[in-house]
Amino acid sequence: MKRIQKGDDVVIIAGKSKGHRGKVLRVTDNGVVVEGGNLIKKHVKPNPQKPENKGGIVTLEAPVHVSNVAHYNPNTKKADKVGFKFIESNGESKKVRYFKSDNEIIDRV
Repeated sequence: MKRIQKGDDVVIIAGKSKGHRGKVLRVTDNGVVVEGGNLIKKHVKPNPQKPENKGGIVTLEAPVHVSNVAHYNPNTKKADKVGFKFIESNGESKKVRYFKSDNEIIDRV
C-alpha cells in the first residue's frame, strides 16, 4: 500500500505550484498527477485519425515527485504526515493509513 493513492486530497509543498491543493488523478512509479497543479504547455500535432485532436498548444498537468506532495488534513487544514497501522475488524487485521498529527484514519474500514 502506498502513502498517496488515486483520489486523495493533497497539497503540493515544493516547486512552481507550491501551496496548490487538489485531488490525485494518477499515480506513477515515483510521481503523482494533481488536478490543476504543475500545469505545462505542450505543442500537439493534429491527428487526422482522431477528430477531437485538432492540434495546437494544449495545457496539461505534469507529474510531481511524491516527495513534493503531502496529504491535506481537513481537521487541521494543513499538510500532514501519514503513517500505517493495523486495525482488527471481523477477526482479521487490516492495514490502514492515518494522519500522524491527530491519529485520524484516512482509509475506510
